[in-house]
Amino acid sequence: MKKPNKSTGWVITYAALGVNLILGLLYAWSVFKKALVADWGWTNMEASLPYTVSIAIFAFMMIFAGRAQDKIGPRYVTMLGGLMLGLGLICSGFAPTPFWMVITFGVIGGLGIGLGYSATTPCAIKWFESSKKGLISGIVVSGVGLAPVYIAPLTAYLLKLYGIQHTFITLGVIAIIVVFIFSLFLKNPPEGYIPENTVSATKKSAPSVINIEWKEMIKTPQFYLLWTMYLLTATAGLMLIGHLASIAATQAAWKAGFILVVVLSLFNAFGRVLAGILSDKIGRTNAMFVVFLIQAANMFAFSYFTTIPTLIFGSAVAGLAYGALFTLFPTTTADYFGLKNLGVNYGLVFTGWGIAGVVGPILGGLVMDKTGSYNISYAVAGSLLIIGLVLVKITKAPAIK
Repeated sequence: MKKPNKSTGWVITYAALGVNLILGLLYAWSVFKKALVADWGWTNMEASLPYTVSIAIFAFMMIFAGRAQDKIGPRYVTMLGGLMLGLGLICSGFAPTPFWMVITFGVIGGLGIGLGYSATTPCAIKWFESSKKGLISGIVVSGVGLAPVYIAPLTAYLLKLYGIQHTFITLGVIAIIVVFIFSLFLKNPPEGYIPENTVSATKKSAPSVINIEWKEMIKTPQFYLLWTMYLLTATAGLMLIGHLASIAATQAAWKAGFILVVVLSLFNAFGRVLAGILSDKIGRTNAMFVVFLIQAANMFAFSYFTTIPTLIFGSAVAGLAYGALFTLFPTTTADYFGLKNLGVNYGLVFTGWGIAGVVGPILGGLVMDKTGSYNISYAVAGSLLIIGLVLVKITKAPAIK
């Protein structure tokens, strides 16, 4: 077998990063939401539905898309994902009602995001030895975290210049073209490929020597522990993402709450890379414990963040810890169940995040509607993270047969 060029893995890593920088468009929905309410007269609930549905569809599509990329490779799966996301955006420009926007952006766009995201991380980390899985995963998924930093102002600019319809169409065309170009560089390593330095790396972090299929994985307690921890720990970050602007106005009478979204996004991306490096050094579950503990403390303290500087601090910490999850869970899934079926295996674990995407925003909204503040939702989120701390201490790698 011809040995792949040493730089191949890095080219694929940065191409996967490029794809995720487009897929992160999902997190710019708050800009569209504001315009739909102001310009098209939709209610806040109506304007939120496409985003909520997109998260749910995205998460559950990961299962099927992950299996597809394991079988046919990441290139064509990513191309299809970019095409569907782009078409969903373009069709959203012609959606006359909230129902049709749910279909175009929520369902079609969500399917596209799930297809693309399922292929990026698995195909990149398969090219590297175990001791670098965390770093590579962190680099790839940081694209989704960084995306709102440029997409939010770009969307706002296009809305001001062209209006809602043409903004959807423009972003849709961009998504199709850019994702197609980056997808040309994506591929899985050849059969039997062994990353360089694998032997030496085993002294620090033993590589996966098992490849468990999803049917066997769902029979293990480790799968249910990872799934539950994903649900419990992602709830806090998703709740904050959905309500940061309102939190800023409620707790500090600050109208420029979008700045907190940018802060959280930047630290979200940084947390993904930092968690990868940390987990390569101290182990996946040890890194999880540190991250969960920091986020729990931050959530219990969030009701006391009543000034602009403290809200910025709290948002930065929340972004750091939330972003870390997207590195720690796929790499732990790879460590526990192997690389061969990582696409579908992680897709199943990732559905825990999908449930959190519904629970978190609804939790914050219901508490705010009932009490006039977010304090109880912070306490609930912090308590869920404490449960996650307990679970991570009892989570051990499955016995290798």
